[in-house]
Amino acid sequence: MSEHYLDNCATTVTSEKAAQKALAMMTSEYGNPSSLHRKGLRAELELTNAREIIAESLSVDASEIYFTSGSTESNNTVVFGVSNAKRRSGNKIVTTAIEHSSVMEACKKLESDGFEVIYLKPDESGVVPMSAFEDAVDENTILVCVMAVNNEIGSVQNIERIGKIVKRKNPDAIFHCDAVQAYGKMVLKPKKWNVDTLCVSSHKVHGPKGVGALYIKKGVRITPLLYGGEQQKKTRPGTECAPLIAAFSVAVNEFDIANNREHAINLNNYLKSELKKIDCVTVNSADNALPYVLNISVKGIKSETMLHYLEEDDVYVSSSSACAKGKKSYVLKALNLPDDRIDTSLRISFSKYNTIEDVDAFLASLKKGIETLARIK
Repeated sequence: MSEHYLDNCATTVTSEKAAQKALAMMTSEYGNPSSLHRKGLRAELELTNAREIIAESLSVDASEIYFTSGSTESNNTVVFGVSNAKRRSGNKIVTTAIEHSSVMEACKKLESDGFEVIYLKPDESGVVPMSAFEDAVDENTILVCVMAVNNEIGSVQNIERIGKIVKRKNPDAIFHCDAVQAYGKMVLKPKKWNVDTLCVSSHKVHGPKGVGALYIKKGVRITPLLYGGEQQKKTRPGTECAPLIAAFSVAVNEFDIANNREHAINLNNYLKSELKKIDCVTVNSADNALPYVLNISVKGIKSETMLHYLEEDDVYVSSSSACAKGKKSYVLKALNLPDDRIDTSLRISFSKYNTIEDVDAFLASLKKGIETLARIK
């Protein structure tokens, strides 16, 4: 039986070329990039090349790219780094009620330390109204954090418009964007959009786990989380993981945003059209959500129960964000969905490698599951 992997918001398969690059770096070009001999220089050149590739994908300067272990580290670096660096300027942080847990938990920690954190609520489609940012950002605001694409429902925030509002209301406030779910799926222009810091992650775009990139605009001061060596201008010290970074850049070089988006739209539209024929299924993602993500609820059957039923047919989806580890979705709660919709939700997320056959396998297993599990119940 073949696998049908539809949980690409959680992670993606590493592309063959990216995996080969990582292996070559581990077995051939394994020098420490900070070493002064030839072996170290070759590893350093690989890092330089990777930094340039990722910078080009974001239309920023290579000197503004820093490598991290992933989005959790990147988001924490910005939230804590900005709050420490700008503590004397104000104590207000503005974010949304549907951010990734690495932003939410960091903000909660700052609240306990005396910072004021405003969590803006989205509308029923998962989009935060522009008026909410107009009202929340003021002269006391030091940081605004907004996720470009939500990882559970696929809602897309208008980062360009938000950036204009933030800088008009307070030019000194740092505007941070978690672009992990948007990267490789839509064109990102942080400089044009008044974004000061932005993070992306390798394992969401067919690169290896354990590496991400953080854009920090020139002139933006962030207190580092880590202290140690001289690497990456001391903003993120420690020996860089050259194999993962080089593999990440290979995956980025394989981006084909326009064609892959069209492919995702076709899969998404087909799935939605078939789901409309199933009475007990409700779609939670809005029509204008990113086509790579579709969140649904299956009336009367708990998410985890259905997830494991699908798994028996080698169909893999998610019940919420993988980081939540089965906890009730605060994202769906923020949309004011009733508990029975939240408790029965499933997230289907596509990649460029998915096919109509994957969708058909999901639909067949879902229908079988609805009949079987409802009968057992």
